[in-house]
Amino acid sequence: MTQVLQAQVCVAGGGPAGMVHALLLARAGIRVVVLEKHSDFLRDFRGDTVHPSTLRIMDELGFIDELLRLPHTKIKRIAFDTDGSIRTIGNFGVLKWLGFRQPYIAVMPQWDFLDFLVEKASAYPEFTLIRNAEVKDLIFDGDRVVTGVRTPELQVSAELVVGADGRKSAVRAAAGLETASAHSPMDVLWFRLKWRPGDPEKPFAVIRRGLLAGMIYRGDYWQVAYLLPKGSNPRDGSLQAFKERLVSVRPQLREHVNDLHSWDDTSQLDVRVDRLKTWWRTGLLCIGDAAHAMSPAGGVGINLAVADAVAAANILCTPLREGRVTNADLAKVQRRRELPTRIIQAGQVYLQNAAIEPNLNGDLSPIPIPKIVGRGLLQFVPPIVVGRGFRPEHVRTPDIHTA
Repeated sequence: MTQVLQAQVCVAGGGPAGMVHALLLARAGIRVVVLEKHSDFLRDFRGDTVHPSTLRIMDELGFIDELLRLPHTKIKRIAFDTDGSIRTIGNFGVLKWLGFRQPYIAVMPQWDFLDFLVEKASAYPEFTLIRNAEVKDLIFDGDRVVTGVRTPELQVSAELVVGADGRKSAVRAAAGLETASAHSPMDVLWFRLKWRPGDPEKPFAVIRRGLLAGMIYRGDYWQVAYLLPKGSNPRDGSLQAFKERLVSVRPQLREHVNDLHSWDDTSQLDVRVDRLKTWWRTGLLCIGDAAHAMSPAGGVGINLAVADAVAAANILCTPLREGRVTNADLAKVQRRRELPTRIIQAGQVYLQNAAIEPNLNGDLSPIPIPKIVGRGLLQFVPPIVVGRGFRPEHVRTPDIHTA
């Protein structure tokens, strides 16, 4: 028999956007049910970068000290290797002058971050998390008004459904919302290599004509993002040849590549860049990747999703508490968040088309970088764009339990 639940808000998806949004609503006294399709959050190679804008939100909630007691590493500078040596091009310290108490990126497993948010949200009686509950369909009153969701075992009726179920969102598909997509010339191959004594203790990008890879320092290992031409499958080739290619551009990895024993040690991400033309319909709002799938360039996807979650809570909190959410309220969320989304996606698409795609088609020779890059005021541009972002959000919702 199908179980039937009632909530003010039903959030589909327990990722960063869904969990932050649910937390903010619950602390404001709004009954919220989160449906998470998995039994836990233990999935590898998910976005693990918590940027200064998100750290500031955790600080505003009073959680920052506890959060930073979780295992993590800090990215304080942006660096790259184009010719065998590592050069710094950005210092996040500039963010201190913009009011950020945590002027760095915290790199921590996403499952730890999500478990932390669940723990904090569970302190509020208005919060409910249901695992192993994959949303398959929406419930409509007539043809237009969304009144809830269905899973194979559960039906949840709600005044508002929030689709936060990622880039392959079942919610936005069921809602029939129209998507605008941009060309993406790349996919990403993720894998791990052990950190060894003498290795740098900071992340950097390896850039050659024909090869782009990000080396993310995780304390005792490197999380590597290796860019591939769109649709290519490295598993069609030799693993040994792949390892030799890595060593040819960075000989320091000669021992590291032995950590790759088979292609099963890698995971491939299908990179998409898209955006809903309209993020809502009556009774429904999409946020995060469900509203706009981002390229991994810059690692800003999680933090843009969290900003969506905060903005949506700020705008919808009072209407939800008064039982009068309108289409104008939902449209206000999109107006608030669409411009920064468009700006970031435009930058990512330009980078992909102007630099990444031509580069992936080249040879493995070094790339000359002008010495001016990363000097003077230019060193502060990447940290501001990546760390602060465009239109950062602040927590405006109340905590009625401490009032």
